[in-house]
Amino acid sequence: MKVLAAMSGGVDSAVAAARAVDAGHEVVGVHLALSRMPGTLRTGSRGCCTVEDAMDARRVANALGIPFYVWDFSERFHDDVVQDFVDEYAAGRTPNPCLRCNEKIKFEALLDRAIGLGFDRVVTGHYARVERTPKGPELHRAADWAKDQSYVLGVLTGAQLERCWFPLAETPTKAEVRAEAAERGFLLAQKPDSHDICFIPDGDTRGFLAERLGSEPGEIVDRDGTPVGAHEGVHGYTVGQRRGLALGVPSPDGRPRFVLEVRPSTRQLVVGPKEALAVTRLAGTRISHAGAPHPALAHGAPGDGLEVEVQIRAHADPVPARARRVGDELVIDADEPLTGVATGQSAVLYLGTRVLGQVTIDRTVAADVVVA
Repeated sequence: MKVLAAMSGGVDSAVAAARAVDAGHEVVGVHLALSRMPGTLRTGSRGCCTVEDAMDARRVANALGIPFYVWDFSERFHDDVVQDFVDEYAAGRTPNPCLRCNEKIKFEALLDRAIGLGFDRVVTGHYARVERTPKGPELHRAADWAKDQSYVLGVLTGAQLERCWFPLAETPTKAEVRAEAAERGFLLAQKPDSHDICFIPDGDTRGFLAERLGSEPGEIVDRDGTPVGAHEGVHGYTVGQRRGLALGVPSPDGRPRFVLEVRPSTRQLVVGPKEALAVTRLAGTRISHAGAPHPALAHGAPGDGLEVEVQIRAHADPVPARARRVGDELVIDADEPLTGVATGQSAVLYLGTRVLGQVTIDRTVAADVVVA
């Protein structure tokens, strides 16, 4: 089998590529250059796709004796991930750029080019599992739930899953991956994992957005509309945020207040008590199925939907819920309140270990609101 190994310069993708070679396949390594102005060195665990990362990936490819290339996807990455991130914040939503990168870059742009060049599979170092069944491929959680990355892969389609291979799927722990890398003589065996947003390596998301969206001062109001402070731009805030709020009026009970809603059209931030963050209903129309759609969740499906688990962040605990189709919308009613849910996030649905798909959240309903 002819395999393209996506090599980020990290330990996971290095071991994944090595396992593909061990399996006897014809493997070619590729590193994606995603930054228009890549830095020379990382800053600890911040950032990725730097010149240093490309060099680390090349060293591993040389050690494995496989061809290695660098593909420049920086323009596509800017348009589909970075600009999408900025646009979503400008609209008052909170996107997940890692999920968008998987959707648009690693498993669309990269996969399309790989198929065009005659490759049978694309190998990555993601912790997730693809099961190939008579009805088509299914996406499942990895053996190591602490490292499971199925949430950020929930946007993949059945056609994409058919071409994916995740060699780390059954690896019990990340420590085992590092140990294997060390045994193979890879110098990156103890390299820190990437954290935060790769294109904001200094971690200053508010500064990054302010530079691109400018300053648009507005009011911070309480739930009843009473002004309690001011801000320099709603794009600097997200639902659930507490830090960085310039509140000139204390709450009546003295308790801290959190961002409950972002209203870009009126340049208002709505704040309130922590318990007001709890929501029990999520809904959206941007739906994708990870493989063949479950009959109970397909468009036009009759009935009361399906008992599932919903996960709203990459490392959040899954919560029991019922999902159902209502016209073009997927509606999810959680069995227990979810907190810090913002529009723009993805709600990924699970049936056991299987990922059914995801929906981008367009609206939420607070736990203290009666819903039909």
